[in-house]
Amino acid sequence: MRQSNERRLATRLTERLGVAHPILSAPMALAGGGALAAAVTRAGGLGLIGGGYGDGGWLEQQFAAAGNTQVGCGFITWSLAKKSELLTQTLAHEPAALMLSFGDPRPFAAEIAAAGVPLICQCQSLDHVRQALDAGAAIVIAQGAEAGGHGVRRATLPFVPEAADMTARESPDTLLLAAGGIADGRGLAAALMLGADGVLMGTRFWASREALVHERHHAVAVAATGDGTVRSSLPDIARQLDWPQPFDIRVANNAYIAKWAGRDADLKAAIDTEAPAYREAFIAGDPDKAAVIFGEAAGLISDVPSAGEIVERVVAEAVALLGGAGRWLE
Repeated sequence: MRQSNERRLATRLTERLGVAHPILSAPMALAGGGALAAAVTRAGGLGLIGGGYGDGGWLEQQFAAAGNTQVGCGFITWSLAKKSELLTQTLAHEPAALMLSFGDPRPFAAEIAAAGVPLICQCQSLDHVRQALDAGAAIVIAQGAEAGGHGVRRATLPFVPEAADMTARESPDTLLLAAGGIADGRGLAAALMLGADGVLMGTRFWASREALVHERHHAVAVAATGDGTVRSSLPDIARQLDWPQPFDIRVANNAYIAKWAGRDADLKAAIDTEAPAYREAFIAGDPDKAAVIFGEAAGLISDVPSAGEIVERVVAEAVALLGGAGRWLE
């Protein structure tokens, strides 16, 4: 009999994608580059490059950084609609999957399907799930508001099983992943118990050595508890990003947020000076004068290891917790 550390979790996701572990890394804008995506894939999951707001040159650099390792890519859907040629550019790299978040995926579904690439749709409500099913998504992600970065209001714990019930009724071949607040084996085990086929993790991989994150930002997350984040529109105002309702962003509740809290109009009025200052502070990794983007899962993070080590830890812990269940173990 194999030892527990040699066992793995077999789900519909691992079978469908041909991966060892039911773990995907979130395509985090700016932070999720090719090195991180490739490291997650090499560890047995699937890594996704963060296409973010769309920079063709940056995407080429990150696919080059991933080398010959199979990775996927994700885009902010409403932004991709302004630069739809980036989808064609990305599909030319034959990604393992293409993920769309924060907008209607249906205008892009035909091109993705024609390329033979699985479509992943990240959803924040049941209406979003239904829209994803209409688009023919191979994988739906139920994202709870605990997640770092952008999201809406649903909590992961009740949203995932509700989405699982909907997909089972309306599109039983569609896979479901859980996202939001998942950073260890307990979260993976819970997601499987709730009816998901695997997980998408952002904050935990954001706090890895391969992530394109300033070390000062990493230090803030390691020191933080789950209480130390807040949902806000301020970072998007400062970055002059016209995010549609109802999306806002979860970030560290730092000095920048405190300075401008309740003063959205004042920030907009001062944007000519505040936008460049914010940009400079972010590039410098200043943890007080720009947003530090992570989720409530920071309270479960105490170090910044390699992405491969993260995958190994999460799987080993989930295997140990599910040892009596038997359903997913191989």
